[in-house]
Amino acid sequence: MALHSDQGTNFNSTFFTEFCKLLGILKTRTTALHCESDSKVERFNRTILNHLSLFVSKNQSDWDTHLPLFLLGYRSADLEMTGFTPADMLFGRTLRLPCDIPFGRPSDTPSSPNEYLNNLEARLESVHAFARE
Repeated sequence: MALHSDQGTNFNSTFFTEFCKLLGILKTRTTALHCESDSKVERFNRTILNHLSLFVSKNQSDWDTHLPLFLLGYRSADLEMTGFTPADMLFGRTLRLPCDIPFGRPSDTPSSPNEYLNNLEARLESVHAFARE
């Protein structure tokens, strides 16, 4: 397992270094003033902060109570770049949400486990190929 972090003091402390050694984690760092390797993480962090700032209280002490609901919404929303949800990309299907109970969803229940696996493999290959393009 590997952990790639910036050069923040919390990631460079003796404690954290020893902790990674204990768990067998290879720790790598970004180059100073070259945050290109952090761009996806930084972009996602900015997205989280922008959305959470709409809901947290003025003293910002309750952000952690809003995070799970934000992540549920993020994982079930189509991303502009791919047109797929993160759940589609990871699981090969959309998430089943509580609102599906009263409103229902189209049934896509396969007739056998083999049919399910074949459908899942085909969906994942298709979605991943599209995302790579």
